[in-house]
Order: sequence, then C-alpha cells, then structure tokens
Amino acid sequence: MDRGQERTPLRHRARYLFDRTLARSTGTLLGWLAVCCLTVVVPVSALLVWTDPDAPHSFSGRLAQVWRTSAETLRLGAVTGAPARMLLSVLLGLIALLCVSTVVGVVTTGLGEQLTELRRGRSRVLERDHDVVVGWNDQTVTVIRELIAGRAGGGRHVITVLADRDPAQTGMALTDALGVTEGVRLVCRSGTLTDPDDLALVTPAAARAVVVLPAADADGDLTTVRTLLALRALPADGPGPRVVAAVHDGRYLPAARLAAGPRGTVLETDRTAARLLVQSARRPGMPSVLRDLLDFSGAEFHVTDVPEAVGLSFEEVALRLDTSCAVGLLRNGRPLLTPAPRTVLEQGDRLVTVAHDDRPAPLLDRRAPVDMMAGAPPGPVPEPPSRLLLLGWNRRAPMIVDTLCRTVRPGSSLDVVTDPGTDLELALARQESPGPAADAPALAVTHHTRDLAAPEALHGLELSVYDSVIALGTDHGPAPAGSDAPTLLALLTLRSWEERTGRVLPVVAEMHDRRSGRVAPLGHASDVVVRGELTALVMAQIAHAPELAAVFEEIFTERGGALALRTADHYVTPGREAAFATVVAAALERGECAIGYHAHLPRAARRYGAVRLAPGKSERRVWHAEDEVLVLTAGPGRPGGTGPEPRVLPGPGPQRSEPGGPGEAAGLR
Repeated sequence: MDRGQERTPLRHRARYLFDRTLARSTGTLLGWLAVCCLTVVVPVSALLVWTDPDAPHSFSGRLAQVWRTSAETLRLGAVTGAPARMLLSVLLGLIALLCVSTVVGVVTTGLGEQLTELRRGRSRVLERDHDVVVGWNDQTVTVIRELIAGRAGGGRHVITVLADRDPAQTGMALTDALGVTEGVRLVCRSGTLTDPDDLALVTPAAARAVVVLPAADADGDLTTVRTLLALRALPADGPGPRVVAAVHDGRYLPAARLAAGPRGTVLETDRTAARLLVQSARRPGMPSVLRDLLDFSGAEFHVTDVPEAVGLSFEEVALRLDTSCAVGLLRNGRPLLTPAPRTVLEQGDRLVTVAHDDRPAPLLDRRAPVDMMAGAPPGPVPEPPSRLLLLGWNRRAPMIVDTLCRTVRPGSSLDVVTDPGTDLELALARQESPGPAADAPALAVTHHTRDLAAPEALHGLELSVYDSVIALGTDHGPAPAGSDAPTLLALLTLRSWEERTGRVLPVVAEMHDRRSGRVAPLGHASDVVVRGELTALVMAQIAHAPELAAVFEEIFTERGGALALRTADHYVTPGREAAFATVVAAALERGECAIGYHAHLPRAARRYGAVRLAPGKSERRVWHAEDEVLVLTAGPGRPGGTGPEPRVLPGPGPQRSEPGGPGEAAGLR
C-alpha cells in the first residue's frame, strides 16, 4: 500500500478528535466533564443500590434510589416524582453549584494574587533601627552574618535585604547559609536597586545602617553609583542612615563617594584585595590574622571614651589597659595611630583599641610590670630583597605589581607567568606614566608565557629561589567555583613540588568561592584569600561602628601594609619568660603597637593558625624566636615611602622588551 494511503490508527484519530473538541470552548469542556462524571457516578450508584439488601424490590423503586444516590453525589438535589420536578431540581442544583464555584474561584484568585505579590516581595517594610543590605553577590552572606554577630544580645534585630532576584530564593539561600538565627528576623524584598520607589520598600530612611554591595557584572560599579544617588533622592527625617558601599574599580571611587554624601563610606575592593595578597605573600599567615581581627567572633577594633586617661601619656595608658591593646587616638574625628609614646591625651580624645568587646576599657591603678632584662634592644628590622612568583593575570595584577614596587627592598624581583594570550606590557603601559627613571629599580619584573592549565607549566622555573608565590584567579568564568579551577591546578603543581623536594614554599591563592578554599591543596605555609571577603568584613564593622571608618582608611589605604607579623626576638629575648606587657613596651620603643601574638607550634599540621588577640598584659609565657607578634607599624611597610617604578626585563616567550625600551613597564598608581 502506498505511504500516502496508509490508514491512521484508530486510537490516534480518537485522541486527535478529543483534543480538538476540548480546544473549542469552555462549554465543551464542561460537557465532557459532565459526561465523564455520569459515566462513573451512575454505574457505581446502581451497583450500590443493587447490592444493598434494604433496597426496594421493584425495578422502578431501585431506579429512583439510583437517581437519589447519583443526585446527592453530584449535589443536584434528590427530588423524585414527575420529570418536570426532577428537571427543576437539577436546574437549582446546577445554579447552586455555579454560585459556589464562582465564589470559590473569586476567593482562590484573590488569595493567589496576594500570595504571588507577597512572594514578589513588593510590600513595604515598616521597621526602624534595622539594617538594610542592598544588592546580592558572593559576600552577601558574610556581611549579614557579621551584622548578626555585631548586634548579638542586643534584643530584637531586623535585617532587610533588597536584591534584584526572587525573594523566596534569597530567603532560602540565607537560611541554608546562616541556619537558625535566634532574635534576628530576615526580611527579603525584590526590586530594581537604582529605583527610588523600590528602595523605599525597605525604608532606608529609618534604618540604622545601609550596606550597598557591588554587583559582579561589568556595570556593577555604575549600578552602585546610581543606587547611592537613588538613596539620597529618598526623603529622610534628620541626617539619615549611615551608608557603607563598595566598588571594584578605583576609577569610580570619587563618583561613588560624592553620591554617598557626607555620611557615606565607600571602599575599593580590588585595591584592598591586591594589598592583602601582597601582605600575605610577604608575611605568611596574614589572611587568617585579618579574618580574626575583622570579624566579630573574637577581638576587634573599638573606639571608646576613657575620661580617666586625660592627662596621661599614650605609653602610660597602653600599659595600664590589661584586657585591651591601645593602638591610637581619635582626635577631632581624625585618627592618630601609633602616636609617640609621650603623646599626652587631651580632653575629647577617644581611644582606639583592640578588645573583645566595645565596653569602655578600665584603667589599672598602675602600669603592668615590664621585665626590662627580657626585652630585646631596639634595632632596625632586617628585610632583604625578595624574589616572588606571580601566577596568572587579572585586573588586580597591575595593582599587585604597583604595591610591590612601592614597598619591597631595592634589588627585589618578580617573575610573572601568564597564559600566552595575556599582553602584560600593554596592561602595564596603560597605567599613568612614571616620574623620572631611577638608576636602580626596586623591582625587576620578568614575564613568562606558559599554559597554566598544563602540568608542565612551571617546568624550567627554579621554585626553590622564590620567597613566596601569589596565584591569581581569572575574572571570567561560568561560575565562581569554575573560575577557581586554574588556581586549584596551580596549587596542585606547587603542592606536588613541595612533597617531592621536601621544601616549604609559602603560597597565597586568590579564590572567588569560599568552598574552593576548603578543597584547595594548601601546603604547610600556604593560605587562601577569598576575593571581597576582607572588604565585606570591613563594611560590617563600619556599619556597626561608623567611627571606625577613619581608622580603617588609615590602616588599609593610607599606610597600606600597616599590620605586620614579626618574630618575637625583635621584642624579647628568646627563651626568657616575660609578660605580654614587656612585648608592648618594646614595641612602643620602636614606634609600634603590639596587639597579639601567634605561638609557634612545631607539630601543628598548619604553620599559621589563629592569633591570640588582646591578651592580658600580665600574661606570662616563655617566648621563642619562632613566635610571631602582631603589631601595627608606624608607617608604610617599607621605610622611606614609595620606591622606584618596576622595569620589565626580557624573559622566555613572546611579548618581550629590552630594558628601557618601548615595552618598559610604566608606573602604576
């Protein structure tokens, strides 16, 4: 039989006829529904009647019983008698069914619309003294967790999150990450971050603090600026809330600060991350120290009023604080960190301390005893030229080179290994032109091009000559975890080299996702820096205590590497028992403020663990040369200010330039 004459199966034609019939109208659908119901109800009712021993014996009586059972089942009435009466009963039943169905439909539709509106997060939040988080990125959970910890035990606490995403998903993500938060209510709303009407949903004018998080996309900084402008456009009673925001690119920092207004604080995430990576490379163990210092789980920075300290010298106050460590003053709103020991506190000065709570620090009647015989004599801190290895390239890499150039000792070198498609010289040349060339550059940069995903990427490099390694992630990827894949591959190669040679190589790796840090193959002296985590912690600290904004600006921006880990033999004689007050006094003689220490544990699996912050001044212990003291230094990481600009030297691979030629690296700012 010809293919065109093949007969369609009966079941296919019946299915097509049924589908076409249902598609005609609502009345047709109701007719089919009635037919289906009668097809089931009438036979079952007849079966019930014929199997009932008490049913009428006559056929007509049984038919009447079948009618009553079917009518009661379908709610059509149970009137018997003349056919006209039965039809009127059916009509009344249908009208009643129509009315009830209409009422149920109206109520269901109204409730559904209200539930949909609630799920959209479009109702206004009527709260006061709450915290508002605007935006969603991979550090939102960190900020909210710290906001909760900062106000723990302070009574009822409401945190409102406004994001351009489904509020139900936002709430589930926060609940999964934070768990049960007693005394804290999380309210999620959805809206456009740059629309003043949507921002008004979270009532920012009545909030205690507003935290604006930068988006991860290319226009995230522009969105932050527009969001800050939208916040200022909202009417406010009084000065308004404290606003804390962040941008990725420093080019948008002036505009963001203008948009934030006088009560706003804007941080730069990329430059902060670059400085943290440099600090961690030159002083291994710094990431864990900064996490301990900036979260609310232990000791952190505080600004307190100590009226009884007026007229005393800073050294006297520092040694009379037993459970907190003084690091400076707030004088007329401006920070004066690591002041001279003889600086006298004046009326109105506020004390900047590192303590375990924000209550006013009580002064002891007398200063803690200092063992002068155990103190080490003051002397310069030796810091020889360093040689570092930079794996990978992203938008923070030029900032890392710039920071190294300004802080390392003359004669230091940096080897940069990137994928073949990276134009290192072009990236450096786009920066601002340097001043007069120096005869002896502080940092010599050599560029190597390798396939970083290949196991042999580091072959030909003598890893044993490097003091530390910085491994950078890419700025692009399908997901945060996916963008960490090249960094994890580099860590595997470095870890394999450590196990093969038995040597320890300090490595600091930049990660997008905290979960990547949990699976990273870290060596004995390696650590992970999660991108944006430090900025998130600082933002939560400023939202909790706005007066700390000037302190953090001084520590992380003006001074750069102001926090340092130095071996204990700079302050006390190794092998001697002495109180922590002896370390504090020795640090003050060097223009530094000691705020904690890290005990050396020779059998520990990891060399760098938690640092003990703000120990008691009278706490005594035997100090070893391997112990490390955390200090706030008197200035930039390298005495003498900024150093000469880097010079790119020739190395293996393409994209080379001779020293002093057209491809010479320009100064980075």
